[in-house]
This record gives sequence, C-alpha cells and structure tokens, in this order.
Amino acid sequence: MTDKPNPALVDLNINPNLARQILAGFIRSELARVGISKAVLGLSGGVDSALACVLAVEALGPTNMVAVRMPYRTSSQESLDHAMMVADNLGIDLLTIPITDMADALISHNPKMDNTRRGNIMARCRMIVLYDLSAEHHGLVIGTGNKTEILLGYSTLFGDSACALNPLGDLYKTQVRQLSRDLGVPEVIVAKPPTADLFAGQTDEGDLGYTYAFIDPLLYLLVDERYTILDCVAAGYEQGLVERVVERIRRNQFKRMLPPIAKLTNRTVGYDFLYLRDWGT
Repeated sequence: MTDKPNPALVDLNINPNLARQILAGFIRSELARVGISKAVLGLSGGVDSALACVLAVEALGPTNMVAVRMPYRTSSQESLDHAMMVADNLGIDLLTIPITDMADALISHNPKMDNTRRGNIMARCRMIVLYDLSAEHHGLVIGTGNKTEILLGYSTLFGDSACALNPLGDLYKTQVRQLSRDLGVPEVIVAKPPTADLFAGQTDEGDLGYTYAFIDPLLYLLVDERYTILDCVAAGYEQGLVERVVERIRRNQFKRMLPPIAKLTNRTVGYDFLYLRDWGT
C-alpha cells in the first residue's frame, strides 16, 4: 500500500466554521425546498456517517433525525458501539435493523461468490432499508460519500452511493477528518482505519492500495488545480501512479452521473430539460 509522504506541497486545510455553516445550511435548505423536515441516515460507526449525522442534527434538530445501524453477521462490535456513541452524544434515537437474512437470501444461491460481490449485495441491502425508512418517516436519505471515494469510484452503485443529497461530496477524506475533529466527533472514530465493515479485516485503504493522506493531495492537483499528468510528475509523483489514478477517475465516471438517455426529441431529460429541483419556488 502506498503511504509515503506526498511530494507536492498541497494544503488541504479548510475553514471549519465556514464549512460547518455551508454544509448545515445546505441540508436545511435542500429539505425545506421539497417540503420535508426529516433526514434518514445510515450510521455505520465510521467517520463519514458520523460527520454527516452531526451536520444533519445541527441543521434539522435531533427529533428530525432517523439514524439506523444495519449490521451484517460479520460486522464488528466496535462499529456498532461507535455508532451508538455518536447517537448518544447527539441525543438521537438509533434504530438497529440487521441485513443478514436479506443478504444471505441471495448469497446462499452462490456461496462461492467473491467478497466484492458479497459487499455490493450488503451495500444495496442497506440502501433498501434506508429508502424504506425514508418512505415510513417521510424523510430524505442523506449521503455519506466523500470526494475521494466519489472520484475513485470506491462505492457501490445503487448502494452506498444512493442518496437524495450529499453534504460530504466536496470534502476529501482528509478534510472529513479535519472537520470531524473540529465538530467534536470522538477521536476514536476519527483516527481508526476507515472500513466499509463488509467483512472481517477489510479496510478502505487496503482495497484502494494507498492511504487517503497520500492520494488526496494528488486528486486535488488533478481535479481542483487541473494539473496534467506531466504537471503531477514535475511535482514529484511517479508517472505510472498518476496515469493509473487518472484512468480510475475516468473509468468510474458512470457512477457520478444519472444513466444517459438516448436522445429522440428536442427536450430530453438531462440534456435540454435541466430545471433545478426548486423550479417554480
């Protein structure tokens, strides 16, 4: 796993007070414009969902937060405990809905399937739970994916990437950690190795092949600063690595957009018909 220090001098520090104001305001305004007052969120015990939950509670109040743990039989007790820690700190109720029976009903048809397929099934089962709770409580599902994951395609389509709105999608993982510390997320959650908790021993950085501390500055140069591959090489990155990261970003573009529609008319949804969700308000 690549974890050597970043050769480029990139400062990813953010203004926590401004970020907090913008992101809580985003949640509040997006729900208000569609006439909904409640948010639904999967609280995994990780830093991303913890931060999203903190922001949502600040925006909407604790009584408007529907948080849920969705453990599989291999999920760690630590994750469950950390989710409860966040809920207790925020004064919100926390549901627990296991997904083992749901997931195993499909996995049992092919017990030799690899961990990637199993993980995708679990992620999609969890999203079924969230959207059912969304219907029950008339709330919008809050996404918890960060900018690093979105760019690298480290998510399950129609699984953890599915949501009605995402307050964290423009924060790199290292920025999520910074803002979480500033907003009082317990350090034991902020500092632990990130994991989707899909199977024992699984970690995000192990799957990706590099640490977030290493890859975030490179992504910032490529995306925010519009560096070319050669610019990144001049900044000290190995060319082969940069090319692989660029290809990964390109290859996963389909996860970042709605499915393309074949155009037949002059007013095609997503091409010519682009009205915002607040059209008419």
